[in-house]
Amino acid sequence: MAAHPTPTTAEPVSPARVRSILSILVAATFVVILNETIMVNAIPRLMAHFAVSARDAQWLSTAFMLSMAVVIPVTGWFLQRVRTRTVFTLAMGLFLAGTALATAAWAFPVLLLARVVQASGTAVMLPLLMTTLMTIVAPQHRGKVMGNVTLAMAVAPALGPAVSGLILQLGSWRLVFAVTLPVAAAMLVVGLRLLVDVGEPRVSRIDALSVAQTALGFGAFVYGLSQLGADGSDAGVVPPGVAVAVGLVALGLFGWRQVSLQRRGGPLLDLRTLRYRAFTVPLVVMCVSFMAMMGAMITLPLYLQNVHGYGVLQTGLMMMPGGVAMGVLGPAVGSLFDRYGARPLVVPGSVALLVALIGLSRVDAQTPAWWVVGLHVVMSLGLAFLFTPLFTVGLSALPSSLYSHGSAVLGTLQQVAAAIGTAVVVTVLSARSASLAAAGASPVDALGGGVQWGFAVGAAVSVLVVALAVVVPARPLGGAHGGGPAEPAAPVEPVALQDAPA
Repeated sequence: MAAHPTPTTAEPVSPARVRSILSILVAATFVVILNETIMVNAIPRLMAHFAVSARDAQWLSTAFMLSMAVVIPVTGWFLQRVRTRTVFTLAMGLFLAGTALATAAWAFPVLLLARVVQASGTAVMLPLLMTTLMTIVAPQHRGKVMGNVTLAMAVAPALGPAVSGLILQLGSWRLVFAVTLPVAAAMLVVGLRLLVDVGEPRVSRIDALSVAQTALGFGAFVYGLSQLGADGSDAGVVPPGVAVAVGLVALGLFGWRQVSLQRRGGPLLDLRTLRYRAFTVPLVVMCVSFMAMMGAMITLPLYLQNVHGYGVLQTGLMMMPGGVAMGVLGPAVGSLFDRYGARPLVVPGSVALLVALIGLSRVDAQTPAWWVVGLHVVMSLGLAFLFTPLFTVGLSALPSSLYSHGSAVLGTLQQVAAAIGTAVVVTVLSARSASLAAAGASPVDALGGGVQWGFAVGAAVSVLVVALAVVVPARPLGGAHGGGPAEPAAPVEPVALQDAPA
C-alpha cells in the first residue's frame, strides 16, 4: 500500500488508518441495516402487546421506509457541508436514540416514533460509507473494497429475521432492541477513535423549499406505492392513487428547482449526476434488479409460512444461506471486477437472476424445501454479480465533487425501487389469490397460485435486467469520459489499497 494525502487532511493518512476507516464504516452500516429486518418476527407479539391491528403494526415498516426515502435525498447536500466525524456521530447518535426509545417504548406511537428516528440515522450511514470509499480508495482497487460493502448490505437483511427469531426465544420483544443498543454504542465509540475527516466542507445555505418538495414528493410517492393493493380494511387515509399523483407533481417541481439552483451552485440534490451515461445506465440496471429482488423477498416468506407451513424462525433460517452466500461472494466479485470489469460479471449475474425467478414461479405446496432454498441461493449469487460491479462502475463515472450526490441519488432510488417492486408484486399476488379463491380453490392453493404469479412478475422484470446488462460499461470511466459533460474533479490522491479492509 502506498500512503497518500486524503483530500481533506493536511497530514497523510496511513494505509492502516484507511483500512480502519473503511472497516468501522462497514461494521456500523451492517448494524444499522440489520435493524431494518431484525424486528420482522416480532410483529405478532407487538400486535398483542399494544393491542393494535395488522394494518397499524405494518406502519412500523412503512414509516421506516418513508423516513429513509425522505432523508436520503438531503444527504447529498449534507455530506458536502459537514465533516465526516460529525456526520458519523449524528447518524449513530440518531440510531442509538431511536433504539433506546424503542427498547423503553410504553405505547405504540412511541415505538413508531422510535422507528422514524432509527431510520433517520440509517439513511445517512450508507451514503457516508459510499462517499468516503470513493474518495479515499484508488479506482483500481474499488471493486474489492466495494465487495465488503456488499457483504454489509446483503448479509445484514438476511440475518435479521433469523437473529430476531433466536432472540425472541429468550424473552420479550424489547430484547430485539436491547441487544442492538450496546453493539451500536460500541460502534460509535470505536468510530470516533478511528475516523478522520474526509472531504473539505463547503459553506452554503440549505434551500428550505427543496427540502419541503423532496419530503412531500418522495414521502407521498413511496407511501402511495406501499398502499397499492390494500383492501378496504388495510387501506390508508389517503387513497394510493392520490398520494402517488401528489408525489409525482412534487418531484417534478423538485427537479425543476434543482436545475435552477445548479446554475447558482447550491442544489440540495445535484441532478447533473444523471447527465453521465456511465452512471445512469448502471443506476437503472441496479434499480430494476432491486425491484425484482424485493418482490421475491416479500413473496418467499409468504410462500414458506402460509403454503408450506413453516414457522417464522424456520423461514428466517431457510432464507439465510442465500444472503450469506451473496455477502461472502461480494469480495471475490469485487476482485474479479478489478481485473475484468463490470460487463463480464453483470451479464451472467442477470441470467442467474432470471433463471432462479423462473424456477420460483413454478413452486407449489409439493415443492421440496431444498429446491426452494437452492433457487434462492442462485438468485442471491446472481445479485452478488450485479450489485458490486454496478455500484462501483456507476459511481466511478462521476467526478469526485459529485460522489456524495451520486450516493444520495443511488440510495433514494433504491427506496423507490423497493416500494415499486413490493407494491406491484403484492397487488398481483393478491388479485390472483382472490381470483382463485372465488373460483373455488382452497386457501392454500389460492395463495400458492398468487405466489407463482408474484414470482413471475419478478421473472418478467429480470428479463429487462438481462437486456440492460449488455450495455453496462465494461470498465469504470472518469467523469469527463462517462457520457456526460467534462467537469474537473477536486484534487484528490486516493490511497492505493492492495488489500481490502478487514
